[in-house]
Amino acid sequence: MKHQQTISTPVELQGRGLFTGQPATLRLRPAEAHAGITFIRTDQTPPVRIAALVDNVSKRARRTSLRNGTVSIETIEHCLGACAGRGIDNLEIELVGDELPAGDASGLLFWEKLQEAGLVEQDAVRTPYVVTDIVRVVDGDSELIALPPLSDESETLEIFYDLDYGDESVIGRQVYAFTLNPERFEKDIVSARTFVLESEAQALLESGLGGHLTYQDILVFGPDGPIENELRFPDECVRHKILDLLGDLMLMGKYIVGRMHARKSGHALNHELVRALQEQMEANRRREFLIQPPALDIRQVQRILPHRYPLLMLDRIIELEGTERAVAIKNVSINEEFFQGHYPGEPIMPGVLIIEAMAQLGGVLLRQKLEHKGKVAVLLSLDRVKFRRAVVPGDQLIIEAVTVRVTSRMGHVRCVARVGGVTAAEAEIKFIMTDTPSALSEGGSPKP
Repeated sequence: MKHQQTISTPVELQGRGLFTGQPATLRLRPAEAHAGITFIRTDQTPPVRIAALVDNVSKRARRTSLRNGTVSIETIEHCLGACAGRGIDNLEIELVGDELPAGDASGLLFWEKLQEAGLVEQDAVRTPYVVTDIVRVVDGDSELIALPPLSDESETLEIFYDLDYGDESVIGRQVYAFTLNPERFEKDIVSARTFVLESEAQALLESGLGGHLTYQDILVFGPDGPIENELRFPDECVRHKILDLLGDLMLMGKYIVGRMHARKSGHALNHELVRALQEQMEANRRREFLIQPPALDIRQVQRILPHRYPLLMLDRIIELEGTERAVAIKNVSINEEFFQGHYPGEPIMPGVLIIEAMAQLGGVLLRQKLEHKGKVAVLLSLDRVKFRRAVVPGDQLIIEAVTVRVTSRMGHVRCVARVGGVTAAEAEIKFIMTDTPSALSEGGSPKP
């Protein structure tokens, strides 16, 4: 089993954005196990955090961007591609500016900084998603197919990319097969640069993008090949498409084990595949729930939580990884008491009760720590609360809580609630651990 990794020390880099040309400063910082990769706009007040997940993707042409409200982060794919090649699981990426520095329009700038920062192996085990069935997404003559690995022992991702600009184009057809590992990524993929046809470059200029670029900053193909530039590889274009694909696949929030066959795929199709794989993962998880006994059934949950009808918001705990992580189910029925008033004729589960369910799961998780046995987790604060999808009767909430920090007196967990693989709500919750259960409600506020 491979363990999760983050960087050893913070590093900083600066440069101009590829499309906007605006100056930007990027700081890469270590992150806790299970935290994933998070971008942080530190030039906002307060700073805005955006998880590197496909749920947060903002539609853009020719690049991958994230959005939280009105705040966006542009052109993240080369940075995420470098993280994929290096095997980074958890990272905080602070940005001053709208767009990441471009460097030479490849992933090399980020790769070198990750090398400089060094890697540290974390205690938590990496749990990749293994593709179980064929998934195919199509857009015109472009397609992207995910297939299961050829062997049950496989622990990596294989990519076969067919880039075809046609016989009349100077780029022509380029085909490349790649198996993800750091050594080969550094040698064959990370330095491959962004490319455009001369006509595409002109269209970008007319739209107000890329005006700062020269022919030395980006590969621009004219009728006879790159203009005032030289290729690093004869098939540099298809290699760069693999870099983009690897970066976009990181939006799964997990490493993927399996095989990818891509034909003329771009960012939009890459994102569509990630969403399809998330749906497959959730469907597989729901099937497993039906055939596997729960980690804690409702009677065991009731022994831990003092909550009862109508405020016991967990039906079962389906996964429990020591003191690090827990996953629970809340089945949302039309018979729930709160639907009588929220709202008649348009039943929607109150967001505060979704938060309550996450807090209750956080209380169960914190109670797994030996020194917290018999204590009560009392809600202290909520941070970074987001509601992203309405929860209605018939939905099944899959709630996940991950420990961020625990002391003898305090607990800090990161929670997310999903319906069918789509994030419904998320929050960071802090608790105080107390020995006075008679006066307090676990996973909730002090009683009056």
